[in-house]
Amino acid sequence: MNIIIFPWAKFMRNGKPHPKNYPWWSDLIKLLEADGHRLIQVGIEGETQLVSDFRKNLSIAELSHLILENDTWIGLDSFGQHLGWSLGRKGMAIFGQSDPLIFGHHENVNVLKDRSYLRERQFWLWEQAEYREDCWLSPAEIYEIFKQNFIESKQNA
Repeated sequence: MNIIIFPWAKFMRNGKPHPKNYPWWSDLIKLLEADGHRLIQVGIEGETQLVSDFRKNLSIAELSHLILENDTWIGLDSFGQHLGWSLGRKGMAIFGQSDPLIFGHHENVNVLKDRSYLRERQFWLWEQAEYREDCWLSPAEIYEIFKQNFIESKQNA
């Protein structure tokens, strides 16, 4: 399966780590690649490259074409999940402190460890939130959800 990954949220103005950024991408990528999936990372100049195929600074037209020509995408509560949804391409959005019932799209697979980790004021600036590693599902848990929704469901169809 060809999978687009949107691993990073926009850089924070205060220079701190973005609370939306999933901390264990490298481990999740290892699980995906070990199972034979081809990954394409999209992002902007200055972001950490996680896979060999990293496409930077794409226009919305180029990014839309890339999403449509590949099987699915995995990302955060960020631009990628909204663009994928607007194109009708189902994917997986990883949530930590933001509420998928507010910011997610029900057509996607929205993963959240537990609602107890959601920040109290969902519409405040992210600079007002602290980064928390404890609010995320493990890579193994995310990969299991991915397999159930994108591999096993396809085999059973």
